[in-house]
Amino acid sequence: MISVALCTHNGARFIGEQIRSICFQTLLPDEIIISDDESSDGSVGTATAELQAFLGSRPDVSIRLRVLRNEPPLGITKNFEAAVTACRGHLIALCDQDDVWHPTRLARMVGEFGKRPDLLLLHSNASLVGANGQGLGESLFRALEVHPSELTRIHEGRAFDVFLRRNLVTGATTVFRGELLRAALPFPIEWLHDEWLAVIAAATGQVDVIEDALIDYRQHEKNQIGARRDTFLQKVRKAFAARGDTHLKRAVKAEILLTRLESLGSTVPIAVVEQVRSKLDHQRFRARLPGPRSARIVPVVREAMTGRYQQFGRGSRGVIRDLFESV
Repeated sequence: MISVALCTHNGARFIGEQIRSICFQTLLPDEIIISDDESSDGSVGTATAELQAFLGSRPDVSIRLRVLRNEPPLGITKNFEAAVTACRGHLIALCDQDDVWHPTRLARMVGEFGKRPDLLLLHSNASLVGANGQGLGESLFRALEVHPSELTRIHEGRAFDVFLRRNLVTGATTVFRGELLRAALPFPIEWLHDEWLAVIAAATGQVDVIEDALIDYRQHEKNQIGARRDTFLQKVRKAFAARGDTHLKRAVKAEILLTRLESLGSTVPIAVVEQVRSKLDHQRFRARLPGPRSARIVPVVREAMTGRYQQFGRGSRGVIRDLFESV
């Protein structure tokens, strides 16, 4: 059984096209769960009408629809938690309200799960398109500056190593086995739903990636997350930007992850838990760096010599930021 977990919030402008793309999959889902965060623009009605129109033209097809209405709104992480918790499928496909699935998306991804019983989560690349659906000549992975070595490590079963450095999994491109929720629920609000599912899947089972684009990932002025590549000037500005509480928040996330993995007992390899402990130490180090730039030089160099900037971050880019960021 295949479920689609679709979250909405004032997405009537695009959701009809998304529903149509689901209905015209070469392999259809069995159910669609819509979890709506107090939309005021008729998002749910538009989605329901599109699905009913399709089912009316295809009496041989049955797709169950269930709508959850969240008042007050839950926010993106808890909205997706509500959606996936309501899903009954063995496989759950995450879905944003404003994208468009390519016709073979489900067939290709479900086929991989059929061939690989150990696979817990699978994600893919995406084509970036503008608000009107026009191609932007850019892929999601290119915008994220995904390196071939990162994809190779995921293919080789080392996704956890990659995700400890940074998240490469975009929820809109993701399908996972329902059994993953036993370890992943509840979703901590400090994490985005997709990065949490990805890191828990990688810690407890196998994760892989399809490098082809299987959806059109729409970029528009109201994206909650989106994907845009920083220019060189933006990277320079970030290096000198105020530190704020970024590293403290990352340390909190690492601590939450460590606590969850420890609670899962023998289902998580000891080496994985130790990696997270080391990452937590690294993030706490970065959060405690002194204000004056001159006082950071020696501790940052020492930390760099441990290899943890490379293991848990962007390597030299992180070193430069820690040396030059303002207080």
